[in-house]
Amino acid sequence: MTAKKVSSTKKKEITKSEFITLYMEYVLEQECFPKTVYKFCKESKVEEQAFYKFFGSLDTLQKVIWNTFFSMTMDLADKNKEYEAYSSREKMLTFFYTFFELMTANRSYVLFVLQYHQGMDRMKNMMQLKDLRILVKEFASDLIKEGNDTKQFKFTKKPVHLFSEGAWLQLVFLLKFWMKDESAGFEKTDMAIEKSVNTIFDVFDHTPLDNVIDFGKFLWQETVS
Repeated sequence: MTAKKVSSTKKKEITKSEFITLYMEYVLEQECFPKTVYKFCKESKVEEQAFYKFFGSLDTLQKVIWNTFFSMTMDLADKNKEYEAYSSREKMLTFFYTFFELMTANRSYVLFVLQYHQGMDRMKNMMQLKDLRILVKEFASDLIKEGNDTKQFKFTKKPVHLFSEGAWLQLVFLLKFWMKDESAGFEKTDMAIEKSVNTIFDVFDHTPLDNVIDFGKFLWQETVS
């Protein structure tokens, strides 16, 4: 009888995604980060032991959230039956458009965590994006390798490392742009994505610099306005 009673009152195990949701809700509702795993779990009414099944620390959990944004972006892209046939440029555009749709869906959390350390410890911001940087660079590297495989001459191939680092810096720029974007439906961010992706591909393809100049004018107008 006792064994039956224990079994019937056994708590449902919390999942990794549920932990992520709890953490994001905690941060937004408390308007601060939990100082300890104990405090976070106690106020979220979950077992501390369950937390450590998925995360080694609160800092790790923050990184995992950004990694989840990336994996969700790729999952959504892969669901598009035409995605596999896209060119590298089209795949990069799809990635950025989809990624920033997810950013917008979680804008309150993203703005809070990225703005929290501004003026205090900006390295904290970069640390939470550390794993995301690796994932984005790997994604960009794969795109360039695919394109290089189709080119016969070595001098026409794109430098993988340089391009992947450029893709990451591009994402950081777009994040900063999106954070300040007050246009309806974030249409200016969409414009920035299109212009920046086309520019970086045009630069590496050694095409005329018209797009670069156009992009520079666009950035200048947005900076001074």
